[in-house]
Formats: sequence, C-alpha cells, structure tokens
Amino acid sequence: MCADNQEVLDRSEVVIVAVRRQDHQEALAGLEMDDDKTVVNLMAGVATDDLRRTLATGAPIVRAIPLPAVRERRSVTVTCPSHPVVDSLFEQLGGVLPVADEGAFNVFSALTGTLTAHYAYLATLTSWATGHGIAPDAADRYVRGLFQNVGCSLSDETRPLHQLAADHETPKGNNERIRTTWFDPANAAALVKALDGLLADLK
Repeated sequence: MCADNQEVLDRSEVVIVAVRRQDHQEALAGLEMDDDKTVVNLMAGVATDDLRRTLATGAPIVRAIPLPAVRERRSVTVTCPSHPVVDSLFEQLGGVLPVADEGAFNVFSALTGTLTAHYAYLATLTSWATGHGIAPDAADRYVRGLFQNVGCSLSDETRPLHQLAADHETPKGNNERIRTTWFDPANAAALVKALDGLLADLK
C-alpha cells in the first residue's frame, strides 16, 4: 500500500494519468515527477505540453486512447508519439497504432466520441420495432444479432468500409433505401459538423 500519490509515483516506472481533464491540475498539484519515469496521458483534450507544465517534468509523455475493449484484448490503441514501453504495453492489449503528431491524435480522439451514438442508433431501432407491436425482448435480441453479424465483417481488412456497405446492399433494395433516404447529405453534413466541433474542443 502507498501512503499517497507521491509514493505511487516514486515507486513506479510507468505512470498512467487517467483523471477527467477538468480535474487534472488539482489532482496532480504538488507532485514531483522524476525524469526517468514514463508518463501515459489518457486524458482527452489535455495536450502533452499542458501536462508537462503541470507536472514540471522532463519525463517522456505519451498520449493514448485505450477503449473498453482492451479488457478483452480486442481494440487497437492510438498512441502519440511512439514509445517502446507504451507501445509494447498496448500491443499486448489488442494492438497499437502510433501517430507522430497531436493533430492526428486529436482526430482519432474525436472518433471515439461516436461510440454511444451507435448504441443510441440501435436503441432507436428497437424502440421503432416495439412501437409496431414487437415485444421489446424480441426486438432487442434481433437488433443485437443483426449488428453482431454485420460487425464480424469488419475484421476483413481487405475491403474498405465503403465497399463493405456496398457489398451488403442490393441495388434498389431495402438497405440502399434506408441509407439514401435517412443518411442523406444533410445528415452526413450534420455528423461532420458535430465531429468538427468536438475536434476544435480537443485541440
């Protein structure tokens, strides 16, 4: 057991900082970080230079975006910049995708903000079916199975995503109809606008 955060730092070779970005200055205030540590910054929107000023350290600082699926070793983790110790850690947890600069890193960080929108989309489908008389448990089971099976095709990295979409459509069929009438240019533009706004906040 460690008495406080300073003792945790003193006894660690790799230090992972994973507090909410609005809390990080208070949480890290007064800590002394030796330059021989390796710092892994998991805080979205906290740049390396900002964290370095807060910690007043010359230690290597690596930003990373581990997603919940690392628990099952099924999710690639973006890191910036590449660092042998940090990349080796995340390589064991599903893979690593190092990027060279924080501009690119922030783009990947913004993409993570779309996860719950996907779940909300699926929940909307089940609600629609329930509204048309389908039992909630049956609607839920069917939608889960439908998208779990579609998700399996994502492991086929020989086909780009737009090709996967085309391969799942019949010309003039039901999938093409929903894609072109619901996910129209205005809907796509709204998504791009939301992502651009999030990216601006992360810079």
